[in-house]
Amino acid sequence: MSFKRSLALAATLTLSAQAMADDPLKVGFVYVGPIGDHGWSYQHDQGRLAMEEHFGDKVQTTYVENVNEGADAERTIRRLAQAGNDLIFTTSFGFMNPTARVAADYPDKTFLHATGYKQAENLGTYLSVTYEGRYVTGAAAGMVTESDTIGYIASFPIPEVIRDINAVYLGARSVNPDIKIKVIWANTWFDPAKEADAANTLMDQGADVIVQHTDSPAPLLAAEKRGHWGVGQASDMSHFGPKAHLLSVVNDWAPYYIDTVDKVMAGTWESGDYWGGIGDDVIKIVAVNESLTDEQRSKIDELTKAIGSGELHPFTGPLNNQAGELKVPEGTTMTREELAGMNWYVEGIDATIPQ
Repeated sequence: MSFKRSLALAATLTLSAQAMADDPLKVGFVYVGPIGDHGWSYQHDQGRLAMEEHFGDKVQTTYVENVNEGADAERTIRRLAQAGNDLIFTTSFGFMNPTARVAADYPDKTFLHATGYKQAENLGTYLSVTYEGRYVTGAAAGMVTESDTIGYIASFPIPEVIRDINAVYLGARSVNPDIKIKVIWANTWFDPAKEADAANTLMDQGADVIVQHTDSPAPLLAAEKRGHWGVGQASDMSHFGPKAHLLSVVNDWAPYYIDTVDKVMAGTWESGDYWGGIGDDVIKIVAVNESLTDEQRSKIDELTKAIGSGELHPFTGPLNNQAGELKVPEGTTMTREELAGMNWYVEGIDATIPQ
């Protein structure tokens, strides 16, 4: 090879490397609901937008909304990988197996799955510790209820949802020993009509505080109409029912998405299991109703700070299951692995978990 040709090749390689360095990181997102659900998917998309704003033209993002869990999810995730996305976030429990299958076929790409547990060298998991916010929710509900009854609209019987029902009950019981909780399984993440029907049924059964693990503001609107309390899910829902709105538990994904993209860009990302809570500013208690007493607001602040600092963990024993069997000894805190597999109600909950 001549000297001139060597120089030309070196220049070409340098320009190619520079072009690659200047290319934006392509990041894909898969949402189970619409970005306008004002709940879970909406908040993930807010995190995506914050990440875009932070990195500017260093990133290029794509999202797909309303993706069904199962075969549709795998096709969507695979298309995002084929389209050249370097990093793909899949944001629902039912996306776990599809994500794992696609990740195995694309070892040169990075995949992050929310709320699941399957990992690989190029597949990590992440979670917002919603049970921390739910515990505070329960305490607030226990202080304001006049019927001593909380209604809970549950989505699907997965560990995350079961944990959160338990956390609401434990938080409420910590301030009100007479508390009861009624649960309706909606078997959906987002269906405003179905959610509203569930809320009305629970209120017909005596619940005067409605908590939801579904994503539309329909339950809060139903509570507002009937003069009861409701709690915002994933985002600040106070404007949907200003009188009914007790507080909102917000999932702020921006810190996690920004940090993860930064690590992928720097080549320092490693697979793991991230749990972000109140202490990480991933879970936030916002828009506490101004009609609450100073004592009630002070209690909410006290619990939020104690959980954020690690002084209080909602799942510290002694804890029994519904049958009265000791599951968590006194002074022992459940591990992440135990919480990730929670499939039992704590003692005092008069409800069943669908099989």
